[in-house]
Amino acid sequence: MHKTQDPHFAERVRASFASQKAMTLIGASMPVVEAGYTEIHLPHKPEITQQNGYVHGGVVGMIADSAAGYAASTLTAAEAGVLTVEYKLNLLAPAEGQLLIAEGSVVRYGRTLIVTRAEVFAVHHGRKALCALMQQTIMVVHGRHSGRA
Repeated sequence: MHKTQDPHFAERVRASFASQKAMTLIGASMPVVEAGYTEIHLPHKPEITQQNGYVHGGVVGMIADSAAGYAASTLTAAEAGVLTVEYKLNLLAPAEGQLLIAEGSVVRYGRTLIVTRAEVFAVHHGRKALCALMQQTIMVVHGRHSGRA
């Protein structure tokens, strides 16, 4: 269980997510915001697929990066911002189905660096299958909240 520094973290994180034009562009939503954990949901649509009809790996990376980044942001002080400095993404299976769910969580919270992970699941005919796994390093930018994760 992680302890948050901002009692209004959920409102702050949701407002930041709403301001991300890239997430709006692909049609993503963030229905779950908890201390140290977020979920991003992305319905399948042809505009985000690659040549074989699967959701493009770059889009899978986008939602994994944002889910884990926002999980980190839930634990920061209100005046701090977060920036991704590195991530490794393993694409384990084609991202096919009616919905992708990126589950971001904090592995270790530090004053300057936060290590996170994201698992991306493809929901196909009601069955949830792991299609990507990401580990990420986040840098906390103290005193410089940009409204973005």
